[in-house]
Amino acid sequence: MTRHHAPSSAIGGFTLIEAMAALLIFAIGLLGITGLYASTARTATGAEFRTTAAMLASDLVGRMWMSDRTAATLQANYASTTAGTGYTSWKAAVDKSSLPGVSSLPPTVTFSTVAGGGSSAISSSLATITIYWKGPGDSSAHQYVAMAQMKP
Repeated sequence: MTRHHAPSSAIGGFTLIEAMAALLIFAIGLLGITGLYASTARTATGAEFRTTAAMLASDLVGRMWMSDRTAATLQANYASTTAGTGYTSWKAAVDKSSLPGVSSLPPTVTFSTVAGGGSSAISSSLATITIYWKGPGDSSAHQYVAMAQMKP
């Protein structure tokens, strides 16, 4: 009886195919890890920007609470349409912040009157603060909106 052995070139070719398949699987895994890292970095950066915007809005609310809270004074000092001294100094802090693109997307501060109710007939002012930013590579601007009700 004679035995037939596979030629060594056929065995070598099969080993080469196995090695190429292993490299392909490894490369796909590396691409997946790289994509996951990029996604994590984008999410962390977005969270940083939202936190910065929230701190800036809280800063403005604190400034308003420390001032005269009558509707006319709040409107004159802090509304973005009147650009009073309170708004101007706060906007300078926003412009110096780490938020990207804030100089081309100025924040807005608007006021509306809320009628008094319950045990108090005194109306209050509802401040709406909107801060915009546009990060590198973002197709559209992001915004953070905060609302605070102020009674005189």
